[in-house]
Amino acid sequence: MQFSTFSLTAAALCTAGLAQAASPSISAIQQASHASLREWIDVLAIPNDSNVAADIQKNADWFKAALEKRGFTAKLLPNQSKPMVLATLPPVLGATKTVLFYAHMDGQAVTPAEWQQESPWKPVLKERQADGAWKEIALDQLYSAQPNPEWRVFGRSSSDDKAPIIMLMAALDALKQQGLPPATNIKILLDSEEEKGSPTLGQVIQEHLADLQADALLVLDGPMHASNRPTLVFGNRGIAQATLTVYGPSQDLHSGHYGNYAANPAFTMAQLLTSMKAPDGRVLVKGYYDGITLDAQTQAVMKAVPDDEAALRKRLGIAQAEKVGSNYQEAMQYPSLNVRGLQIADVGAKARTVVPAQAIAELDLRTVPETPPERLQQLLKAHIEAQGFQLVDGEPTAAQRAQYPKLASLKMGGVSASSTAVRTDLGAPIGNWLRQGMQQAWGETPVQIRMMGGTVPTGAAVQALKVPFVIVPMVNADNNQHSKNENMRLGNYFDGIKSLTYILTQPWQ
Repeated sequence: MQFSTFSLTAAALCTAGLAQAASPSISAIQQASHASLREWIDVLAIPNDSNVAADIQKNADWFKAALEKRGFTAKLLPNQSKPMVLATLPPVLGATKTVLFYAHMDGQAVTPAEWQQESPWKPVLKERQADGAWKEIALDQLYSAQPNPEWRVFGRSSSDDKAPIIMLMAALDALKQQGLPPATNIKILLDSEEEKGSPTLGQVIQEHLADLQADALLVLDGPMHASNRPTLVFGNRGIAQATLTVYGPSQDLHSGHYGNYAANPAFTMAQLLTSMKAPDGRVLVKGYYDGITLDAQTQAVMKAVPDDEAALRKRLGIAQAEKVGSNYQEAMQYPSLNVRGLQIADVGAKARTVVPAQAIAELDLRTVPETPPERLQQLLKAHIEAQGFQLVDGEPTAAQRAQYPKLASLKMGGVSASSTAVRTDLGAPIGNWLRQGMQQAWGETPVQIRMMGGTVPTGAAVQALKVPFVIVPMVNADNNQHSKNENMRLGNYFDGIKSLTYILTQPWQ
């Protein structure tokens, strides 16, 4: 099939009408969806390890060509041997808004031996058995007239994040088959290092700012709500990191000779960490939650999210949740303080009877827009000092060891724009546009999440472009992204194409 640019005469546009949403043909959506499956499988067979520049180059070339077939003007944006892809559809007559779609073509590294298939880069089709296990079936069945929506394609990036890119292209194909233009002008940016935290995204955007100008940013990434209902996400938490080291004696000591005399830094660290959080999980660092208010309207939005708290606790294997919020959604509105790792001497076969010389805790702090990471880092520093610790820069000197009974160092991790928390007001025009499109597609209001807990690189794009954004996740929540046996449910794949087709035909008032 050959594709050309979207162009309709003025008379045809008047007939289609940009002031009123067009009605996409379900038949055309289904045809375009099925036609896209081979492209999806083809691109999944191209390795996309974010660490391997040659792999990223191959993916960039593939997507550039695929978008050009659909009438886009596409080019590669240089990025230290890992180019990003920028594609622009010619302006649509009568469209007054431009939407920039963001997705990423890179993937997490893999350990092939952990996957239950020949290779993570050789996508396979699987069917769930009565006992819950997944059995591989012939890939040709994927291209049958009516593939089972419960079948899944397994392979790296099958869901995160190649599927949403193919979904968008299929939605445009469906419109093309019907002679319908999108209701907005469209640009697409494909990131090449999202799985590495998008360290250069802000810089690349700044270097090509004129080409990337838009009225809003639409992020095609992440899993849908666990209910598998159409989902819109209006914000994401940011992240900052810190390494806390508590010092004991100048070297490991014999625990028989010096236990009860030289303080063990493991206990000192434990006491310090305990001072930071109450037994119910609330952070005790002074001022940590300052500036956060949840009004009645915000509370109503969170309560409308159909979370099953009992099922969530069961899935996580916990008896009760912490009390930072009254429910899961409310908990995501506050910054967190997490110990992501501890290191204190050795255990198991390598364990020694010693009083260790030091204890190390790696911390991560998830932030929200009201709590800049730099502020939380300073509050943490002040709290540690308030517990009687003298903070030093690196290994203490002999003089410092002789003078201060409590010694520690706190090394703050750098904060990048990509790790910044951002949020769009639910009443913003882009939110209204997306809700209307989803309503047209499914006859119901989508699940609306004010803040998701994870961090995606929206901060860099939002800060550079200065536009509102919304995340539109379309993949199944149980897709094993970043892990072995990553997969994509076919029903979600087809539903995502339908959602995007209706969104693209919805006028933005």
